[in-house]
Amino acid sequence: MAFVAPYAQEFETAVHGTVFGSRTAVVHRLRAGDPVILVPDPPGAEVPAVWVHAPGGDVVGHLPVHIAAWMAPWMLAGTRCGGVVASVASDDVASWRRLVIEVKCRGPVTPPPVSPPPS
Repeated sequence: MAFVAPYAQEFETAVHGTVFGSRTAVVHRLRAGDPVILVPDPPGAEVPAVWVHAPGGDVVGHLPVHIAAWMAPWMLAGTRCGGVVASVASDDVASWRRLVIEVKCRGPVTPPPVSPPPS
């Protein structure tokens, strides 16, 4: 996938972690154009994740860490992000490239303030 600039309001990205548990079965149900729900980890997570859920709530996987690192705090600060499935590849494609989503974010365009490190 191409580089995604921090705080980009629209971009495509692969979904990681799609092979754990019963997530592969969920991926097999998805089709291009299906909506997905993006949910950030709660505040305070050491390494924040943004989880990808299929319609109905099943966990599909998570956004790459380098995107979640800026996107989770941004979402917690009020930015609303959602997505749609751009493509689903067959099982012979590496799992970390199998599901690609289009992400669109709306809300504050300014990044959230950075908290000082704990003393």
